[in-house]
Amino acid sequence: MTRSATPAQAKLPLRLLLIYAGPALPLAMLGLPLLVILPDFWAHDMGVHLATVGYVLSAVRIFDVLIDPTIGRLSDLSRSRFGRRRPFIACAIPIAGIGTIGLFFPPHGAGAVWLFITYALVTWSWTALSLPYWAWGAELSDNYDERQRITSLREGGTIIGILISAAAPVALGVTSNTGKVHLLAIITLAMSVPLIMLALRFVPDRLPRKGIAPAGVKATLQVVWANRPFRRLILAWAVNGLANGLPAALFLLVIAKVLHASAASGPILLVYFAAAIVSVPLWQRLARARSKHFAWTIAMAISGVAFLFVPVIRHLPDALVLFGVISLFTGAGLGADFTIPPAIQADVVDVDEAESGEQRAGLYFAAATMAQKAGNSLAPGIGFAVLQAFGFSTNGQNGETAIGALLVMYCVIPAALKVIAAAVMWHFPLDRQHQAALRAEITARG
Repeated sequence: MTRSATPAQAKLPLRLLLIYAGPALPLAMLGLPLLVILPDFWAHDMGVHLATVGYVLSAVRIFDVLIDPTIGRLSDLSRSRFGRRRPFIACAIPIAGIGTIGLFFPPHGAGAVWLFITYALVTWSWTALSLPYWAWGAELSDNYDERQRITSLREGGTIIGILISAAAPVALGVTSNTGKVHLLAIITLAMSVPLIMLALRFVPDRLPRKGIAPAGVKATLQVVWANRPFRRLILAWAVNGLANGLPAALFLLVIAKVLHASAASGPILLVYFAAAIVSVPLWQRLARARSKHFAWTIAMAISGVAFLFVPVIRHLPDALVLFGVISLFTGAGLGADFTIPPAIQADVVDVDEAESGEQRAGLYFAAATMAQKAGNSLAPGIGFAVLQAFGFSTNGQNGETAIGALLVMYCVIPAALKVIAAAVMWHFPLDRQHQAALRAEITARG
């Protein structure tokens, strides 16, 4: 179990990678209700003040950022006959299940405290599961292009899971927020356990090379901060995370208050996530032909430009159809956002391993996730607070000032952030040749 894999090989069996990618599908099914449906469910159906919901969600995510490095480092230092990543995943499953039931099946009268506790259980247990899971995938291969293949399959499963979460309520005729969150929670819990158990049973979880003493906290942080490609990557990840978080949190409001077509939210989400899935092979091909960071840069630029058309189409006769077309382009960009940065992150870890001799992918994925979550955590707090300051109402009528504030937060600011993130990654220094040289250096030392 510890060394049955050969991570340096150029091609891993597709069956093995599909089993590894399997858990990503049900785990991602919580993403849509957590980011898109949950705020409106607790504000509208549960009667919690909109700004309070935003503050609670942001507070939990800020605390989550503090938990990330602890989980990542502990999984790096873990040693057991079951591997070092699998025990964390196995322990996190029941906690996540309890939190999910409490969050999406709250008792009557549940308020901000209940929301905080249950959302914290889901968020923090998901951290304890996902960080080792991502680091596990980064350690399955040392090859530049094979890492993109691994993350494309895993994050392709993530997007399929999100697509299922968008399609299932539409297919079953579930239209209320309460019905949607109940349905998706049940499907997620039913699919998670068998797929995670398959991965724990059949995917190898190798221990690091013997003879390398783990560095102390201070030395570890110094080396991490000195990793220049890593610093650029997490900056882009954080900025892009905020750019993605704002539209996700405000999507239902735009559909209802700008396009006046609440019933179309399900089909539009299907278009959005279907475009993300279809685009994955295209981004993988571009990454193989050029480089990973080039493909991601192009994707962010396309998404940024597409967002700017939303205010233009709102008064046109076919506004909803045109919004669907815009969703095709932004959805395609999402396919790159999901699949490319984790593959780049696996290469960034090689810079550290060549310098330190220690394998600590968990810590690096924790740091990258912290940056991404920092962007996402700010989104609902900033978005809902700004809307409230401009007098926006979720239940009543809104004037042009309130609608204008919604559109700026939904599309103008995300477009600007996408362009900034693309500029950060434009001349990223770690490409295929550089990564191959790093692996050769690591192999020679080993």
